[in-house]
Amino acid sequence: MAQLRDIPLNALRAVETVARLGTLRAAATALGVTQGAVSQHLRRAEDRLGAQLFTRGPQGLILTELGEAVVTDLSRGFALLEQAVITASRRDESALTVSVAPVFASKWLVWRMNDFAQAHPDLTLRIEASMSLISPRMGGADVAIRVGPGGWRDVYARKLADMLVFPVCSPALAERVASAEDLRALPVLHDLHAADLWPDWWREHAGGGAPPARTGPAYSDAALCLDAAIAGQGVLMAWPTLAGDALARGQLVRPVEGILSSANAYWLITQGPRMTPDIRAFFDWVQAELGRSYAALDLELGAV
Repeated sequence: MAQLRDIPLNALRAVETVARLGTLRAAATALGVTQGAVSQHLRRAEDRLGAQLFTRGPQGLILTELGEAVVTDLSRGFALLEQAVITASRRDESALTVSVAPVFASKWLVWRMNDFAQAHPDLTLRIEASMSLISPRMGGADVAIRVGPGGWRDVYARKLADMLVFPVCSPALAERVASAEDLRALPVLHDLHAADLWPDWWREHAGGGAPPARTGPAYSDAALCLDAAIAGQGVLMAWPTLAGDALARGQLVRPVEGILSSANAYWLITQGPRMTPDIRAFFDWVQAELGRSYAALDLELGAV
């Protein structure tokens, strides 16, 4: 049986590249060698493996059934090798690269970075704002914080906190609200990129019926919606990491009681099932800070 040490890495790279790009010419260009060299690499790989990976005919090279299975593993392996090289070449061992949603970073995380620096003076956070749910391994981050229902494939997710939502508005607008029904008379702000949670909140806390119409301005970013709410433009369905600090400063108030536990939660996404000490330190810190933010609003994290 062939072992990895028996097969040149360049030969395996040629197999994967030809399969991915489809022709010897394209593979030769990508690898920076001649087509003849690529052909030699393919023959060497097949000879060492003792198996045929490609059939050769008028239509060119076609993967055999075994070749398809082999290339699937080779592609995954070379992707990991490439990421390892990137990590080794640019990684600062004293820094932890964290991918987070822009609104989470701007309205919550950046205001607590000094606290993290004081608690962990030997560890620097590098924040990358992104809306994409990515595997940190393929995205270049050490860890990510995302909001969603969980259950994603190919990532390791650890729950940080439940996603709780509630209406907020400026103190001036709140003076016009004595009950949930009074919210119908106020403009409702609309986040174009967020799910409409008003029907669920209204059903649970206002006795059912149609929720308030979206009569206020619409924005394509939750942070803009928050600023619009502070400016008195309408009522916003918000959550602790978005509106918690504005509530603490008195810029916003909750005009009526009622908390909705959405189907989403905050998750810490890691490269593997085991946390490094740095990631564990960040996880513990974030969860503790979220706990303080929630407690200030008399809310429970609901984390496990």
